[in-house]
Amino acid sequence: MGNQAVASSPPGGKYVDWSMYAPVLALLVALFVKSSVSVTGAVILGLALLAGVLSSVHHAEVIAARVGDPFGAIILALAVTVIELGLIVSVMIGPHPEPTLVRDTMHAVVVLVLHGLAGLCIVVGAIKHREQEFRTQGAQAYLTVLLPMIAITLILPNHTVASPGPYYSGSQLIFVSACCLLLWLAFTFVQTIRNRDYFVVPVKQKVVTGPRPDRRTATIALGMLLVALAAVVLLAQAVTPIIQGAVEALGAPPALVGVIVATIVLLPEATTAVRAALTDRLQTSINLALGSAVSSIGLTVPTVAMIAWWTGHPLELGISDGGALLLGLSFLMAMITYGNGRSSLLSGVVHLILLGMWLVFLIAP
Repeated sequence: MGNQAVASSPPGGKYVDWSMYAPVLALLVALFVKSSVSVTGAVILGLALLAGVLSSVHHAEVIAARVGDPFGAIILALAVTVIELGLIVSVMIGPHPEPTLVRDTMHAVVVLVLHGLAGLCIVVGAIKHREQEFRTQGAQAYLTVLLPMIAITLILPNHTVASPGPYYSGSQLIFVSACCLLLWLAFTFVQTIRNRDYFVVPVKQKVVTGPRPDRRTATIALGMLLVALAAVVLLAQAVTPIIQGAVEALGAPPALVGVIVATIVLLPEATTAVRAALTDRLQTSINLALGSAVSSIGLTVPTVAMIAWWTGHPLELGISDGGALLLGLSFLMAMITYGNGRSSLLSGVVHLILLGMWLVFLIAP
């Protein structure tokens, strides 16, 4: 795995200029440009947030290229999770807290990963390479952990009696959060130590993507990653209220805020996953996509649960019956897709159609 990088873009010993300047500029904007209702202010903050997100994932890719699979995918997933937490927490502790944002964002992340990102990677890979191979053990391990995580966080709250509505009681929320964290830790142990070979790109798919970054380059990337993540967390406090206001002004359902947040979070990693699929490394695409969902739930739920307990804000988790039905269909389709170790154009198209169906019924329930 010496030359096997998670992403194809980072070079071995040099950075492109934007990756060095963007985190610093984003941090400066976060510190000195205040939240504004003006279009100009909103555009500046939005562009700075996008620059911070893109640069953070870029530097995470450099570190990932240094450590190789499967650790690289974990680093990218952790970076994405920090960005997601920054966006969610900024709303939870802001002047206009939205108790459903955690639920809507996690729901959107899962659907966008299972259908949008997976479907897109399968389709573009099939167009260029016809059928692509991947390790079924790794893909099934992701689904094995994701399924109970989704069930206990987004579906079970609707069927408990300790608290009315789609809420957990305090003790239930603590227990569920601990379960999510333990599931994530167990999966990470399996991915990195016990069954590491399940998540490594098959030998025939390995391609040389450039020299492996040296230690100095990886160290610089780590420092710039921390700067970029700090900028993203600070910018999220200013940008998320703007997103909320825009959705409200359009008369769209509040759940659309969660979709926008999830899209911002997943966009850079989606670019990396699609590039991997185009270079016949669908295993890497699967690691990035499904790994994001596992980290998103396994780490986000315990963190926001602790913040909700500390601030006293309610945390609405349960989704509608229709949403639960579509999630069940999503996992059924995912098990079929990842069950034989070979992708097909048809399965990718079906995933994208299911994504479109979910979006339509979200906007026009």
